[in-house]
Amino acid sequence: MLELKELTKHFGEVKAADHISFQVGKGEIFGLLGENGAGKTTTLRLLATMLKPTFGTAAIAGYDLVKEPEKVRSSIGILFGGETGLYDRLTAAENI
Repeated sequence: MLELKELTKHFGEVKAADHISFQVGKGEIFGLLGENGAGKTTTLRLLATMLKPTFGTAAIAGYDLVKEPEKVRSSIGILFGGETGLYDRLTAAENI
């Protein structure tokens, strides 16, 4: 379902995501944990095809992140924080 192979993103000399590899199978739940600046958001932006990797690749639902970005985007949903239009006092289900 989700497989990362050596996924890497550099911004100049800064290694924002450095050779990340893992797999998540169908039905599994996972989370990205780490300190500020650890590369969590960069990794998610890579997986959402918002950024192109410097090195490595990933497959989402069998689609290659680099070669098939349109198919990746059509098979995922992602919402980043900030001005989302969501209400803090509501539950996730109520916001939907």
